Amino acid sequence: MTEPREEPSRPETPTPAAGPASPPPPMGTFFDKAAYVVAPGTAAIGLLYYFGSVYTDAYYATFGVPAADLQLSVQAYLARSPEAVFGPVWFLLVCGLAVMLVLGRVGHVLARRGKERRRRMVSRWFLAVGVLMVLLGFPLFFEAFSLPLPESWWITPVVPSLVAALGATLAFFSVQQRLQWSAEDPARREGTADRMWSTGGALLIGLLAMSLFFGTTRYVALQGNTHAWEEIQAGYPESLPVVVYSRIPVVHNATAITHQDMGGDKGPYRHRYTGFHLLVKSPSRFYLVSYATRHDNYLTVVLPDDDSVRVEMTSPSLMG
Repeated sequence: MTEPREEPSRPETPTPAAGPASPPPPMGTFFDKAAYVVAPGTAAIGLLYYFGSVYTDAYYATFGVPAADLQLSVQAYLARSPEAVFGPVWFLLVCGLAVMLVLGRVGHVLARRGKERRRRMVSRWFLAVGVLMVLLGFPLFFEAFSLPLPESWWITPVVPSLVAALGATLAFFSVQQRLQWSAEDPARREGTADRMWSTGGALLIGLLAMSLFFGTTRYVALQGNTHAWEEIQAGYPESLPVVVYSRIPVVHNATAITHQDMGGDKGPYRHRYTGFHLLVKSPSRFYLVSYATRHDNYLTVVLPDDDSVRVEMTSPSLMG
């Protein structure tokens, strides 16, 4: 009886060691997530500060007061900005919504099958009209020629910016139609041409943003000037009446100001002036106006804030 032959054992193939597990995708840190909120908020605060400074400079420039002399804080500029930008922002949002709804409907109609020829024709017309409106907006913006609109209308100064913005929107819509048409038809895809069209669309977005920015800036400056004129015509209802005592006579040309020389026995501040209202106070000066100032004859009296004068402030109700 033969013994069974033992088959030679085969060497076991070593199992490849499992490599280190791939690290999980990095989770955004708290600062990364906060950046999505802080960055837009910083831009918004910067815009509010800018528009607040434009409004304040235009308002006080009407009275001949340099806003830089007042040394206002950042909070003061930010507090003035909502009143200045609420009107244009509301108007632009409503107009933007209307334009987007109309263009969205046009794009939906042109996207139907069998409308390729009309789609190309409409896109070309939109591009031509948009570029023409943009080119027309710049001479209007730089006042190369005036519009046949009354200057008393609040929208007249911002019409050039609105024309340029609407033209950029129409041209951008045409560019998007061209890129969408190229994406739907692979035979018409051209890498270089599509990149050029995309670059043109980005430039149109920048032109749209700049047009709206300059238009809003013009409106805010106009609002500052208009509110100052309203204050002048109303007789400064929100300003405080003041009584000025001076060591020496104050030379001025303001109207309806009463001067009384109380004599040397009343102390060093013998010259008393009534009828002034405090327009604004800077760290080193008083800016005073007359309560009887008219829109055709107004000026600001500047007095130093030193020991040569003493200013008493009273409530308007007590003066009445």
